[in-house]
Amino acid sequence: MGWITLILFVLLARTRTENLTCRVIGQTGSMEFSKEGDLIIGGVFSMTSTRKLVDNDYQALPYTYCVKWNDRELKFARTVIFTVEEINRDAKLLPGVTLGYRLFNGCGSENLIRAAVEAISQEDSKGCTRQIQAVLGHSSSGVSQDINTILSPLSIPHVSYMSTCACLSNKKLYPTFFRTVPSDQFQVISLVLLMKYFDWRWVGVIYSEVSYSEEATTQFSNEAMKENICVEYKLPFSKTNEDKLNAIVEALRESSSRVVLLFMSLSYTKSILSKLEKYNITGKQWVGSEAWITQQDLASAQRKSILQGTMGFALPQASIPGLGEFLLSLKPSSEPQSSIIKAFWEKFFDCSFSPSNTTTTCTGTEDLRTVSSDYTDVTYFRAENNVYKAVYLVAYAIHALLQCKNGSNPTTGKPCVSKSQVQPPMVLEHIRYVNFTTQSGAKVFFDENGDSVAQYDLVNWQIKEDGSVEIVNIGRYDTSFQDGKNFKLKDDAKIVWGGNSNEVPRSVCREPCPPGTRKAINKRKPVCCFDCFECPEGTISNQTDAPECLICPPEFWPNEKKDRCLPKPTEYLSHQEIMGALLTAVSCVGVFLSLLTSLIFLTHKETPIVKANNSELSFLLLISLKLCFLCSLTFIGRPSEWSCMLRHTAFGITFVLCISCVLGKTIVVLMAFRATLPGSNVMKWFGPVQQRLSVVGFTLIQVLFCIIWLRTTPPFPRMNMKYYKEKIILECALGSAVGFWGVLGYIGLLALLCFILAFLARKLPDSFNEAKLITFSMLIFCAVWITFIPAYVSSPGKFTVAVEIFAILASSFGLLVCIFVPKCYIIIFRPEKNSKKHLMGKIPARTL
Repeated sequence: MGWITLILFVLLARTRTENLTCRVIGQTGSMEFSKEGDLIIGGVFSMTSTRKLVDNDYQALPYTYCVKWNDRELKFARTVIFTVEEINRDAKLLPGVTLGYRLFNGCGSENLIRAAVEAISQEDSKGCTRQIQAVLGHSSSGVSQDINTILSPLSIPHVSYMSTCACLSNKKLYPTFFRTVPSDQFQVISLVLLMKYFDWRWVGVIYSEVSYSEEATTQFSNEAMKENICVEYKLPFSKTNEDKLNAIVEALRESSSRVVLLFMSLSYTKSILSKLEKYNITGKQWVGSEAWITQQDLASAQRKSILQGTMGFALPQASIPGLGEFLLSLKPSSEPQSSIIKAFWEKFFDCSFSPSNTTTTCTGTEDLRTVSSDYTDVTYFRAENNVYKAVYLVAYAIHALLQCKNGSNPTTGKPCVSKSQVQPPMVLEHIRYVNFTTQSGAKVFFDENGDSVAQYDLVNWQIKEDGSVEIVNIGRYDTSFQDGKNFKLKDDAKIVWGGNSNEVPRSVCREPCPPGTRKAINKRKPVCCFDCFECPEGTISNQTDAPECLICPPEFWPNEKKDRCLPKPTEYLSHQEIMGALLTAVSCVGVFLSLLTSLIFLTHKETPIVKANNSELSFLLLISLKLCFLCSLTFIGRPSEWSCMLRHTAFGITFVLCISCVLGKTIVVLMAFRATLPGSNVMKWFGPVQQRLSVVGFTLIQVLFCIIWLRTTPPFPRMNMKYYKEKIILECALGSAVGFWGVLGYIGLLALLCFILAFLARKLPDSFNEAKLITFSMLIFCAVWITFIPAYVSSPGKFTVAVEIFAILASSFGLLVCIFVPKCYIIIFRPEKNSKKHLMGKIPARTL
């Protein structure tokens, strides 16, 4: 094709440079409609679509002719005529200037290029003086590329109403090209926004092997990738290649994507649909390109399973007053010189202007309103509005060019020109500055690439049972609005979905990662086919497709779904739980038994067994035991600043008081035995006063130690989050380990001393002897607290407190039971042994 264009251009340039009669070498005569005027607009159309070659066995000059009539292209050509006549009637636009037109027909790329060359070199009755000021066309992007290659070196404006290829925006290659139809770049962006809106992230693309489709498909893939929309397959379609059709059918049947973008021209779309309807293709949501999305004749009952619910962006509907009547008023007599009108007439009414026995004779007066075709469909105008704007564009440019103010043009500042001086380069210069609004309210102006404002209607195919289709407008895309608002769906839109779906079809390679998981890209798969991994322990994700999981703050922990951080449950030994309630009950029982024992001793305080071994120490020991039982209650409940300081100090002081009393009683036993020996005067050294002082002294040492501990580094409540990850342990920190173990060590020292002395006195006469009972109680006491140390260190959380309470209760019960229960037994059940005679029984002679 490139060499044909070059040859034609050289021939044209040669005829111009040699100043010969303007003549195109070869077959001519493709002009179908013309009208003279002061200034001429040219146009190239494909009113016939198939070229036939007659080679004459190469004995004579081969020639071509065209068959198959294209109703839509005829409609475009007639729209140009209507618009030129409307402009000529307008007294404000181009006053004193009459526009004319020359509209050419061609089929096949070579004939269309030849038609364009003929348009710019056409002579009139006066020779080569009536140059056209601009060329309109063509509908095909590929043909427009070739035509503009010829027009650009001559600086002739070229305006297309249907060529959408984004490649034509390249001003270095196509400097004189303009269009009133949006570039495919905008269509691609709108399609990506559509798929993003409905969350279609996994799509297939079928395209035709022409520049229009190939470039748009490449652009779609690039733009889709920016929005994380993946293309599962891109398959080319050929009208003649069965292998490519089979690949498409197989992909449609086996692919997981439910959305299919069919990006191709109308002729290719007709071809592929006629082939696909033979296969049982269902379950797909089809999205169409602008080139075919408004062609109602594509729908049929057989294609309902394919095309039902199809969506796509169409050129916006427009109202052009008078155009419908003008199109339908066409008669062969309107264009008597045009053979193509007669051919269309014969096609529309299935008649013939040549007498025949097999067909009806055409009268030329038939009514086009009785015919259903693309040409007679005047309910609304889409592409025709672009043709309408293209003619007005040239007219407004010429109008601006002819303006004169103070001897210069107000737009460019150059000297004024008259209508006879107008040249295509001048028109080209003013087209760049054009900015006008049509009667329907559409604004027309161009950016630096020669592209106008992109506006589309989002349409939805709703096919009825009889195969007829209603193309419903459900949304709009308009680049004149700011980003984020340029695509909008109608609030009251009633959408029919493809694939027999009653709701928005889902088309994803992988469902979005739900909250509680993170999204991970799999390098071996497309970006849409990602993996979802559950968030690790202690982390959450609170959004869909989270790239990473977030670590919860220290005081929080994920819920089961790992989509929220919840405050960690706190753990401490509470009165409400079974363990706390049980320990509280045992403590209360211990206090009750201590009180009961005190009552028994108080009611029998004058009896020998109570008086023996210093009853004062016995009552003081019972009081300290009550305090020991009660101090265990300070360990139960939510730790606070005061409870933490109280529990350890109360425990330390009461236990020292208790052990001091036991130690005093042990010493009394030893001294009492010494006093019974002849000549012994030992009791005066450890009488009641000394016993009281020893108890007070031992206790004051502990009190002093506790005061130092509380003044320096006292215990305090803290939240322990290290032992358990999922919960917080509320505990009392020791503040100073030295203080805690010092208090405990002092208690242990006194208990050990008491145990040694009691052990030494264990074989003294039974009548006077409490030593055995004290020895056994101290043995229990020491065993409990020695066992407590490893249990305390290794027990977690509230069990640490429970172990300490258990040690307090066990050692307290050990003292209460071992020392006081035998005496209570004698007082209550064996009163005969509670006598001085029994207690002062014969003592065998022995030494200590």
